[in-house]
Amino acid sequence: MKIKIFFLLFFALHIAAFPLSEDWGQTGHRVVGEVAENHLSKKAKKEVERLLNGMSLAVVSTYADEIKSDRKYNEYRPWHYVNIPFDKNYSDIKPKEEGDIIQGIQKCISVLKDDAASTDEKAFHLKLLVHFIGDLHQPMHLGLEEDKGGNDFQVRWFNEGTNLHRVWDSNMIDSYQMTYSELAENLPSLNKNEISEVQSGNLLDWVLEEREITKKLYKSAEVGEKLGYRYMYDHFNTVKSQLQKGGLRLAKILNELFA
Repeated sequence: MKIKIFFLLFFALHIAAFPLSEDWGQTGHRVVGEVAENHLSKKAKKEVERLLNGMSLAVVSTYADEIKSDRKYNEYRPWHYVNIPFDKNYSDIKPKEEGDIIQGIQKCISVLKDDAASTDEKAFHLKLLVHFIGDLHQPMHLGLEEDKGGNDFQVRWFNEGTNLHRVWDSNMIDSYQMTYSELAENLPSLNKNEISEVQSGNLLDWVLEEREITKKLYKSAEVGEKLGYRYMYDHFNTVKSQLQKGGLRLAKILNELFA
């Protein structure tokens, strides 16, 4: 009995130290990867397959979360998010020395452009890039520092305690009960002009756009509020739109990198 209690306590402490849901859940990240793969050019698809040894973008999309359990990768943890006050833009704040999601994406792109980088280095940073572009389109990853991007914004999802960050990470997607491939196949149908519109602009333009959504999400619930069907009805189209934008923009970056 004592041994059993010990392992239960150990498991609980492990979960507390390494939260399971800090960005799009596995399903959300895989949707982004699947959408991107469906919009790669032939040259980009060939290079991605070479670097990833045939693994899909959907499969590697969760890699940056998986390595969080290995302390030797701790330097990459700050690359999953950036905190920006609502009265400022990213260009107004001093970049943190440990990095953030913008610096992380820029570093990944830099390595993938570098002819001197090894195949292993490029493969590693490609996996990170897939994940971080997904994170960029989860609006709570551009949230406020004082509540850790909504992680301390406590609400209830149906009858379970959660927080606003996790509602957007995984609660709504899990409640939708579709696999990543089903969800990717059932995103809104866009024509070429609409796809081009989504892919227009650069990384900082996308940050500005995402920040406006982040501000709206902070007003979408009250601390302690019980969220459920109505919240899904009001906001799940935004979830789908964000996943689709993330995939299309990831495809744009990869198509330009491997042109």
